Amino acid sequence: MELHELRPGLWHWTTHHPEWKQDVRSVAYEGPDDLVLIDPLLTADDALDSLVARARKPVSVLVTIFWHTRSADVVAARHGAHVLAPSGGKAAVKRRAPTATAFRPGDPLPGGVEAVATARSSEVVYWIPAHRAVVPGDVLVGADGGGVRLCPRSWLPESTTLEQLRTSLLPLLELPVTRVLVSHGEPVVRNGRAALEQALARYRHSAPSAA
Repeated sequence: MELHELRPGLWHWTTHHPEWKQDVRSVAYEGPDDLVLIDPLLTADDALDSLVARARKPVSVLVTIFWHTRSADVVAARHGAHVLAPSGGKAAVKRRAPTATAFRPGDPLPGGVEAVATARSSEVVYWIPAHRAVVPGDVLVGADGGGVRLCPRSWLPESTTLEQLRTSLLPLLELPVTRVLVSHGEPVVRNGRAALEQALARYRHSAPSAA
């Protein structure tokens, strides 16, 4: 595991997910009073220990969706981290990360991070104001050739449409986004708002007309 510093106080890293059989990304953010990890997946030879030691701050883990509890309990056991996850997936989170505490979008979170609700009720997107960074779990993924796109329809509950998902993500366009640090695919490290706007417009323009 190798930490890549995007800018001072903001890192991401890539780990091969043994269940998905694909590489996934995680994010670390050092706030004024906390070290915040978003959807962390660790390896046996873990570089995160040195980051925690250097930061010398309380560690918190933020989970975007219950599928991304990943190494949350390992971080809690190793570093005394407080694990927080959206209340919409509380039952599933508790099965995967029993130490997790549920929160609702709008609740205060460590490091000044904010949670944005999505049409997928069990998932939130995180906003890190200090770095103008949006951190999604599954609802936004890296697009071929760069940028971002909505997740496949098959990833959503049967009752949730891509149009509902698109609409729920429109508030992200009100933010001064520079970076979109996706878990699946390549991150967007500049012009993030434009990438989001293109992704949401692209779906709108390609969506089938109502009968």
